[in-house]
Amino acid sequence: MTKQTIISKFPQFDEAGQAIVGKAYEIASKALEGKERSNGHPFIEHPLNVALIASDEIGLTPDCIAAVFLHEATRMHSDLDLRRGEIAGLSLSGFPEDVYTMADGLNKIATIKPKDTRLEAENYKKLIVQYSTDPRVTVLKLADRLEVMRNLDMFPKSSRENKILETLMLYIPLAHQLGLYNLKSEMEDIYFRFAEPEQYRAIKNKLKATEKDRVRLTEDFIEPLKKKLSDEGIEYKLKIRTKAAYSIWKKMVKQKVTFEGVYDVFAIRFIIDCEPETKVEKDLCWKVYSYVTEEYEPDTARLRDWVTNPKPNGYESLHITVKNKSGASIEVQIRTKRMDDEAENGSASHWSYKGIKHEEQLDRWLKSVRYALEHPNSGNPDDLPQPPSREIFVFTPSGELRILSAGASVLDFAFNIHSGLGVKCTGGRVNGKAVSFREKLHTGDVIDIMTSKSQRPTSDWLNYVVTSKARNKIKQELNEEEYKKAAQGKELLGRRLKNWKLELPDDILAEYLKKIHYSTINSFYAAISDEIIDVNDVKNYIQEHDSIVAQALEAARASDAERHENKAKEWDDHQSADDILVINARDLKGLDYKMAQCCHPVFGDDVFGFVTRTEGIKIHRISCPNAARLLEAYPYRIQKVKWADSPAGGSFQSSLKIITAMESSVIGQITEVVSSFRASLRAFNVNENDRNGTYEISMKISVPSNMELDKVISQVKVLKHVIKVSRV
Repeated sequence: MTKQTIISKFPQFDEAGQAIVGKAYEIASKALEGKERSNGHPFIEHPLNVALIASDEIGLTPDCIAAVFLHEATRMHSDLDLRRGEIAGLSLSGFPEDVYTMADGLNKIATIKPKDTRLEAENYKKLIVQYSTDPRVTVLKLADRLEVMRNLDMFPKSSRENKILETLMLYIPLAHQLGLYNLKSEMEDIYFRFAEPEQYRAIKNKLKATEKDRVRLTEDFIEPLKKKLSDEGIEYKLKIRTKAAYSIWKKMVKQKVTFEGVYDVFAIRFIIDCEPETKVEKDLCWKVYSYVTEEYEPDTARLRDWVTNPKPNGYESLHITVKNKSGASIEVQIRTKRMDDEAENGSASHWSYKGIKHEEQLDRWLKSVRYALEHPNSGNPDDLPQPPSREIFVFTPSGELRILSAGASVLDFAFNIHSGLGVKCTGGRVNGKAVSFREKLHTGDVIDIMTSKSQRPTSDWLNYVVTSKARNKIKQELNEEEYKKAAQGKELLGRRLKNWKLELPDDILAEYLKKIHYSTINSFYAAISDEIIDVNDVKNYIQEHDSIVAQALEAARASDAERHENKAKEWDDHQSADDILVINARDLKGLDYKMAQCCHPVFGDDVFGFVTRTEGIKIHRISCPNAARLLEAYPYRIQKVKWADSPAGGSFQSSLKIITAMESSVIGQITEVVSSFRASLRAFNVNENDRNGTYEISMKISVPSNMELDKVISQVKVLKHVIKVSRV
């Protein structure tokens, strides 16, 4: 077919428009030369038919028609520069920018190969929309799909089944949302013809058999109303509608009725021409309603008054079903021209009130497509709202669709596939090209993840991910890794201290952590495991500290020897228990009191002293399990005790028992609470109670006072999954 012949098929375009279409057709004809469709016809027949649908049936501009031809010419050449390249010896340059944008969008949509349309229909629809940076791209794709459906007979059965399923799940809903009802109805009926051939034939035959009846019913219905409406000066237009076969079948299935039981197979719509003034419009609608119901018997149960009370989306109309003289049911809709325009084109459009699934941002953009169709010369499409960009749509090598947040990296994709894949990720191949795991992804990318058994997450990984799943899993892995290293570091330090015959009490450890600026004991032990901290430095600190303490103790013993001797006599003579012993927060060896191990007193607790025969005074909490026995059996050995005004920089060890639901994340949350206060973890043990489905956690922490301990306990109690917290 010559270029001139093609141009003649688009007489509605001006000379410049025909030149653009002719040039694009020439390129497509050369590029597709020798290629055939399944029916043996030249493949160029397909884009030509699509172009005619787009121009004649939808009313699109020459730019859109040129984009159809350019798309078919270049769709198999993903690396081709549409703006400067050439194909089949012909240059692609010289087209308006809109043509390239639309052709590129159509090329991207052509790469979509739905893996499971039924499960992923909404996501695939979003992907089609996102590829349509120019809103007319979606409409062109619908024209393309309609052409395929019109020629569905030529395809093999397996391919045909895929196409009718895609059409039902993807393209019919999009056509409905765009208000392209003719395209929608035709695709629905073609789908119905192939999916349910017997039902389709039955309904079509009944429609054909009753066609004369509907014509007669229409004429009989309006005849007695003509004079009344004319006498009242009511100007109106009558729209007659016969429901499509597929829509009739859906109602039959939904309402479980026969063909004859579908009330609105046949409908009449009055569109009243009047000034858009609310009261006038309402009055005229009800006046027409009164004439209709005076003449015909109404089914008041089927009255829908959306004139007095419009739908939330703004839809206004009166709907009533009436019976004529012979008992046939006819649906009648009454609305004004303004109401009809709003229902068809405005915010109350048909696709909104029919309950089609949609998102607000997507809906706003789809409305802009309607506007672009109705106002083809309204300006640059770049000025129209663009499709949503909060998500990107990417694929696995097998074609599985994955949706990620905009800005996602290869690492995000790996964690989206599987957490185990994410933690071992070393990089990937994006569209066949090797990249690092930091590489940002874009819609349409195909990603293959590369892994290594030796790979481990590090804290800087958090800088390269944007999805919550990836961030949470990386943090979990980092915590678990720190616990493992902390256990190794603790074991190493313990072994060395044993060889050196040294001890590292909690108070000395707390001072050392403060000196080297480590906030948690786990990070300290992990640093030892990683050889960031030299255990010999710890040894030197302990020896220096012990030397200073030994000197202080020697001086204390010399100055207090006489006081100790007198105090011992007082105990032997059972002195009055009214004496009060003032203690500070340090439990230094060689002095005359120790903290009881049975109840672990903490600075600020209510306590009492018990005079032992060999170990001086032991300080017990009033709530100690042994308190009642000691107070009753040995009242003469009880010493009243009060704390000094301040803890004097010491630390106390306390044991907690925590019952939680069997949720692994709660362990990390508990340790985070401890580290957020002036407390350090000394021991942590978890036992699983499978019978109750709980963790039983035993934990020892070092705190400077009971006030700090209460803070820890109160914050642990409010954690999700924590059932009970008690001090041991």
